[in-house]
Amino acid sequence: MINIPEELYPIVGISPATTNGGVVSDYISMKNILSVSIQVALTQAVGHATALSLTQAQDVSGTGAKALVLTVPIWANEDVAASDELERQTDGVAYTVSADIKNKLVTFRVDSQKLDGNNDFDCIALTIADSSQATNLVSVMYECETRYAPEDMPSNITD
Repeated sequence: MINIPEELYPIVGISPATTNGGVVSDYISMKNILSVSIQVALTQAVGHATALSLTQAQDVSGTGAKALVLTVPIWANEDVAASDELERQTDGVAYTVSADIKNKLVTFRVDSQKLDGNNDFDCIALTIADSSQATNLVSVMYECETRYAPEDMPSNITD
């Protein structure tokens, strides 16, 4: 069992924001991260099949951004009011939530080896598609398993 505050380094990728117009989370550097769980919370006030896609880049400013190619494990809960269980989905690089009015939780588990390291891609982000709905909201939290203890973590994750 992992103790989140002591074992995982948390980073906010998106504070609650509308999905109207689409949004990209902050890029984080995976140089000192073994793996990251990307937790996506969606409030679908208006039904929309919103697509969530993993993106990799060569730095945290998004240089050379392109889609992740190697698939990763994905879990989803399409109605957190009905259950707190995450259901395993087919591995992939993207997930599209159902077009209903519910609060949802989606988790991607990305190992740093899944990035295109041969071409200096060592940063990751999540792209949330345009829902065209100002009342649909998203937030993203990165929970990072680091190569170092959180208190010894270098500060270059988001710089």
